[in-house]
Amino acid sequence: MASLVITSELFGSMFGTTAMRTVFSDRRLVQYYLDVEAALARAEAGLGIIPKEAAEAISAAADVANVDWDRLAAKTEIVGYPIVAVVEQLTEWCAGDHGQYCHWGATTQDIMDTADVLQIRDALDLVAGDLRPIGDALAALAERHKATPMAGRTHLQHALPVTFGYKCAGWLSAIDRHIARLDDLRDRVLVGEFSGAAGTLASLGEDGLAVQDAVMAELGLGRPTITWHTARDLFAETTGFLALLTGSLGKIAYDVMLMMQSEIGEVFEPFVSGRGSSSTMPQKRNPISSELILAAAKIVRQHHGTMLDALVQDHERATGPWHAEWHALPEAFVVSAGALAQARSMLEGLEVDTDAMRRNLDATGGLIVAEAVMMGLAPVIGRGRAHDVVYECCRTSLETGTAFIDSLADHPEIADRIDRARLKSLVDPANYLGAAPQMVDRLLRERG
Repeated sequence: MASLVITSELFGSMFGTTAMRTVFSDRRLVQYYLDVEAALARAEAGLGIIPKEAAEAISAAADVANVDWDRLAAKTEIVGYPIVAVVEQLTEWCAGDHGQYCHWGATTQDIMDTADVLQIRDALDLVAGDLRPIGDALAALAERHKATPMAGRTHLQHALPVTFGYKCAGWLSAIDRHIARLDDLRDRVLVGEFSGAAGTLASLGEDGLAVQDAVMAELGLGRPTITWHTARDLFAETTGFLALLTGSLGKIAYDVMLMMQSEIGEVFEPFVSGRGSSSTMPQKRNPISSELILAAAKIVRQHHGTMLDALVQDHERATGPWHAEWHALPEAFVVSAGALAQARSMLEGLEVDTDAMRRNLDATGGLIVAEAVMMGLAPVIGRGRAHDVVYECCRTSLETGTAFIDSLADHPEIADRIDRARLKSLVDPANYLGAAPQMVDRLLRERG
């Protein structure tokens, strides 16, 4: 059998989780099909459309443990879809002639689409199970380090001082938005499908809408306002959510990777003996979780692209785009689960080196707060001139190796206006954090 990454014995645990793979396994999928068939039978029995005894027999028999897998696979390949083969076996499992009432008034896509929604419901529960702890881990880091100064970087260069808690709070804000998106998404996407061959429920006559309502009540799903056999925006929205989520995790991972560089050394993924080691370089501690998260973000984005392509479907039943979903939706969820698991483990055990943060902050001898000096001088000589004067002092320090404070103190337009004690205060990065700590407090307060 081919070694596919998400199911591989070698790579599977790196790019997915057992729990999410189980949700999208063949056994669970077929059980979802059977659950929908059983719910349909109970709904129709409750409305007097089929005998109550038939519904009881169908519900009792609808167990994936009964499946003949070789026969199911062979028939699915012939038909092109699995439901005919599933119903054929389910009919045989029922005692007497009760099996003849299986799949009454339904069409294949009704069963498959609704099973997909059941999968999505369980899969989103797993996503939430990691997403909220990731938010909690980031909130703890933000609170602990809201006043821990570090170099803020723009274009990969020192910009102005920030705090590590401020950086974590920025990450957290995106995670909190994803938690809100997840709650909103459930309301829209957890809607079942039962509409019949062309979506009009014609096979059930006047009972069609009542059966639809009853089936959804049995399954705990929302009732569709109108048939969505070829209106696939909700499934595409689902993978869009996963793409946004893994993209935000990728941003966190990218920052961590950069901060783990040997020259920086400000944070480290949790230490596990041998993890991230090299076959030839014993000193290496590679950012494995971050690398996997970054890869996952790229993979899920591609699957979302496939789901967007699958939106364009023909008439009342698709001739191919639907099949693309069978690949993209499960893999997007499995890979997202892997990214979430890696991120949770990394952030809950993240090692923070505050000494390295301070050392890097001081690496330019105060140049990182040149803006502070400029703003201190601006009321005296004007902002434009203050910018030019401080720029000259920065160039002097960089070109001659002179300490920044000395370059400032020696400049005639500064020496007569700001004393050395004031200059020393201005070039201390810890004194130029702006509202970063207060922003952290505000975010933590507002998230409850």
